[in-house]
Amino acid sequence: MPLSTILSSFAWLQRAHEPSAAGLMGLGCGFILLSLIVGVVLPILCFWRILSKAGYSGALALLCLVPGVGMIIVLCILAFGTWPNERR
Repeated sequence: MPLSTILSSFAWLQRAHEPSAAGLMGLGCGFILLSLIVGVVLPILCFWRILSKAGYSGALALLCLVPGVGMIIVLCILAFGTWPNERR
């Protein structure tokens, strides 16, 4: 597909008489950003804090970035592993 065809499909966004399209795009970008913060950053910060308090390296929280199984792995480490701060 030529580039001109792709760009012409977005031509409706450049029309001056359609300011609502820009508003909707802004709203969509805001929603995506909020979803990213709530769905990715917040769980990593929470797991980082929990793992640090348990005596593990907080960097294990980055396993949450592995799609599908990352959080399950971290939860299994916390649930079934011997916490380093309990060994003392």
